[in-house]
Amino acid sequence: MSSNAVKTAALWGAAAGALVSLLVVHLTKQPQRNRPSLEPRPSLAPVTASGAAPAGGHYSQAMKNGSELFISGLLPITSDGVKLTGSPIEDQVKAVLNNMGAILKASGSSPNKIISVRVYLADFNHENWAAFNKIYNEFVGDHKPARAVVPVPTLHHGFLVEVEAIAAL
Repeated sequence: MSSNAVKTAALWGAAAGALVSLLVVHLTKQPQRNRPSLEPRPSLAPVTASGAAPAGGHYSQAMKNGSELFISGLLPITSDGVKLTGSPIEDQVKAVLNNMGAILKASGSSPNKIISVRVYLADFNHENWAAFNKIYNEFVGDHKPARAVVPVPTLHHGFLVEVEAIAAL
């Protein structure tokens, strides 16, 4: 075998070895998302609280996912289904937060474990905001979850308030 043939064979061998090394490095650095996880996945479970307004559509009052609770938008409807349309803002806020308290309790959580709250207020003005905030502060106490307040032109059935939340379990 000529020295050129030996050199060519050596180069091809080195190139093949380098290619195999690159493939091994590349394949071992692939993201874990392509591999089956050995960690247990959180299980989704609906929460139904008898002390809260029943879900009125294709949704659950809340969903547990691992160590978190996702509470649906709650409207001022009593646990026996009475809609508080036309009632004062104070009565509507109390009904919404009573529903939330019942859902938190049924799931094993509490107001001091609320992580985030989103509030929708129709007919937004200083009086309605002050009334909402006073009752809300009594509900959460010294705990101050993250919160967004969204003024909206109208809500379903002419309600003045809707609240959704995320809480820890």
